[in-house]
Amino acid sequence: MTGAFRIDSKRALVTGANTGIGQAIALGLAEAGAHVIAAGRSSCAETVGMIEAAGGTGGAMSLDLSDPPAAAARLPEAGDLDILVNNAGIIRRADSVDYSERDWDDVLDVNLKAVFLLCQAFARAALARNAGGRIVNIASLLSFQGGIRVPAYTASKHGVAGLTKVLANEWAARGINVNAVAPGYIATNNTQALREDPARSAEILGRIPAGRWGDPADIAGAVAFLCMPASAYVTGAVLNVDGGWLAR
Repeated sequence: MTGAFRIDSKRALVTGANTGIGQAIALGLAEAGAHVIAAGRSSCAETVGMIEAAGGTGGAMSLDLSDPPAAAARLPEAGDLDILVNNAGIIRRADSVDYSERDWDDVLDVNLKAVFLLCQAFARAALARNAGGRIVNIASLLSFQGGIRVPAYTASKHGVAGLTKVLANEWAARGINVNAVAPGYIATNNTQALREDPARSAEILGRIPAGRWGDPADIAGAVAFLCMPASAYVTGAVLNVDGGWLAR
């Protein structure tokens, strides 16, 4: 079964790979054998250095998803891709009665429109060369729950879950598997304030059956599996990696 859990010779692109979950995903795919292009608006040099230090191969690509059509148009610069991981995302917080149209548009552009256009560009290229491929979109607990004060983020992540399913339906028979991973509460820079708030942290941990915050590597392992031959019959799935949060 060893070969079923390797992606040697595959070429992957991971968005938002400069830090946190995206960085862990890039490293995990490289450790599984892929050549990984770490893409982000900020420098991904640190990520590439980590990949190379671990014995893998990779490169960096500057990609600004705030202009989705321009970002998608640049995808061919990454070469012939076998794997696309749409990890990049932003969040803006405000009461829904005060939420600005600008914040709504900014979040939907990066979190949903860019995801669709990158998936579309990836699939067009793969189908044109008669190749299959794997797409993994990063969803969220807020693909299933509402949250508070994050209307655009919640709408975008519900959209990611639905988009994953429709693309899986269209492309599965043509060799492209499309899945999503929905992270729970993960220990990253984005959750530092929550983790440092004793009351809020205790409240969150009290609901997680696993009794701990997730590690970015927990997400990387799930993503890597969805890119491997071992998951060939998995498509259209949204895999919760949340320590049991949604089961509570």
